[in-house]
Amino acid sequence: MKIEVVQLENIRSHVKSTVPFARGFNCLVGGLGCGKSSILYAIDFALFGDPIGRSYDYLLREGAERGKVVVQFTHNGRSYKIARGLKRRGKGISQDFDELKLFEGETLIASVKSDAVAEQLKAITGLEKELFREIVWVRQEHLKELLDAPPRERQKRLDELFGLSEYETAWSNLAGYQKEYEGEKRVYEKDPDIVGMKKLNEEYNSLAREFALLEVDLQETTRKLGEARKALGEADLKLKKLEELKTSVENLKRKEAQIQASLTSLEDSLASLAEKVEGKKAIIDSLKQRLSAMEAQANAYKETLKEVGVPADQPVEALRQHLSAFDEQIASLKAEQEAILRNLQADQRRLTSLSAENRCPLCLQPLNVDYKTSLVERIQKENVERQKTISQLQKDIGELQQIREKANSAISNLQTLLPRIEDLKTRLNEESKALAELSREFEEKQKMENTLRTQLEGIRAEIGRFDVSQLELAKKLREQVFQQYYVLESELRTKENRKRDMVRRLDEIKERIDQAQKKIEDMEKLDKILGVIGSIRDAYRSIQPKLRSEFVKVLKNFVQQILDSLVGEEGAPINITIDETYTPYVISETGVEREVSNLSGGERTLIAFAYRLGLGQLIMQFRTGHGLSLLLLDEPTESLGREDGSIDRLAEAISRFKAVEQIIAVTHSEAFAEKAEHVIRVEKEAGESKISVEK
Repeated sequence: MKIEVVQLENIRSHVKSTVPFARGFNCLVGGLGCGKSSILYAIDFALFGDPIGRSYDYLLREGAERGKVVVQFTHNGRSYKIARGLKRRGKGISQDFDELKLFEGETLIASVKSDAVAEQLKAITGLEKELFREIVWVRQEHLKELLDAPPRERQKRLDELFGLSEYETAWSNLAGYQKEYEGEKRVYEKDPDIVGMKKLNEEYNSLAREFALLEVDLQETTRKLGEARKALGEADLKLKKLEELKTSVENLKRKEAQIQASLTSLEDSLASLAEKVEGKKAIIDSLKQRLSAMEAQANAYKETLKEVGVPADQPVEALRQHLSAFDEQIASLKAEQEAILRNLQADQRRLTSLSAENRCPLCLQPLNVDYKTSLVERIQKENVERQKTISQLQKDIGELQQIREKANSAISNLQTLLPRIEDLKTRLNEESKALAELSREFEEKQKMENTLRTQLEGIRAEIGRFDVSQLELAKKLREQVFQQYYVLESELRTKENRKRDMVRRLDEIKERIDQAQKKIEDMEKLDKILGVIGSIRDAYRSIQPKLRSEFVKVLKNFVQQILDSLVGEEGAPINITIDETYTPYVISETGVEREVSNLSGGERTLIAFAYRLGLGQLIMQFRTGHGLSLLLLDEPTESLGREDGSIDRLAEAISRFKAVEQIIAVTHSEAFAEKAEHVIRVEKEAGESKISVEK
């Protein structure tokens, strides 16, 4: 893997920076706090996303809401680009997964989900976060971390990186399985069914023989019960028929009593009906007599009306109108009489006036004696006629009033009498209908009486044919057959219960035998499994030291080669050896082993660098199948000085070290940077990091 370009946006002191890298030895140089290490932190974030610590506060620029890192790299001849973003949410900072993208060339191969991106990145480069942070990226002040660690802790940590701890874990895990299987085997060995397997088989065979005998006995009992059931069915059928006959006779007796009671009630009803019929006839005769009398009176009144000239065959209201005509005639005659009387009185006044004077009482003209006498005679004659007319009118009025009174009396009587006649007719009609209904009912009940007497005779004949003794005999026979059936059924039920118990017992014993056999087979399998587990554990326990020993040999050679390159021909050689805890020792010229902690600071730094580089090569080769192709060094010149040439030697050694395709080192040492093939200067202006490429 080779990083080509790193782009930073709002990452620590970088507002917007683009950092180009090349194959070989790259050096980021600059003063303290100018943003050199920030580039390495940004590379780590872009590749793996997880923060170093609990939050991203160390990464996002203060005051910025969003940040972004883009890393372009090549691997096996193909170009890739990975981008990640940060965003501020309230007081916290989190990844902006919308910015998470992994490209191969121009093709997007994973995005948004961290697991998918990590899986693709591991498939491409073989790198994962732990391997990168332990081997590829040597952080500031972490160079000597492995040298300073206690031997056992160092061994455990490196075993994990080499993958050797998995053998220890597998060995320990297998111990748990081994213990579990041994406990399971002990339980099987104490199982009573396994211990008493022979006894179980004997008990099963004995029960099987007893079961066969019981089956034969059951068949015989079942046959007898079938015969008894048939006999019981026949007895039940015969008894049922007789009981049905008895029930029928009892029903007939109840019916006989009902008919007898009905006859008695019917006779009483007939007597009552006869009495009612006679009563109705008497009432009808009385009503007819009263109706005849009233109709005679009504005819008399009608004859009276005919005598006075009023049509009698009319409703009362029409007859009343005739009275109004009489009233009008009387009123007319009285008016005529009154008019004549007034004329008579007027002529009397004229006569009186003519007697006193000789002037006309109308025109007041003087009258001669003859005319006066003639006039008086004429008036007197007219008055006599008027008097006659008045008397005649008075007579006519009296006659009309008498006729009216006679007609009014007849009409009033008819008005009273006619409704009574209609009521009598209605009642007479109702009574006649009631008499007809009573007569019809009387006839029907007479017929019913005859029918009931015929039915009663037939029922009594049927009752006489039933023999109660046959029913008693059938009951006794049925009881005897039922007792036989009950005994056989109880016997069969007992034997069937016994059979079920025996079947259940046989099944239980068979199941116990099967389970015991299965347990024996399982116990045999457990023996084999325990043998395999023991062999595997022995193999795991023996292979781990062997592999570690091989790793140590290769590591010693790698570290020695790197040390020889670092020291060079001019410097004093440093020979080392490494024990099984991965602890390096320096071998003096006299062959004495010295601990690294007893060396000078510069020597310890050179050994630490060689040790980390050798470990990186070996672990990467073992874990990914290829050597270390990328190395990130943060301030590797710790404890080295310019005066003794150690910085120059380290820089020259790194520049000559071609086994690693790309080395990116961060340093504030100008002397160290002079030896680099590619120098990128990082400076800070007004709080912002600036990037410039020097060579």
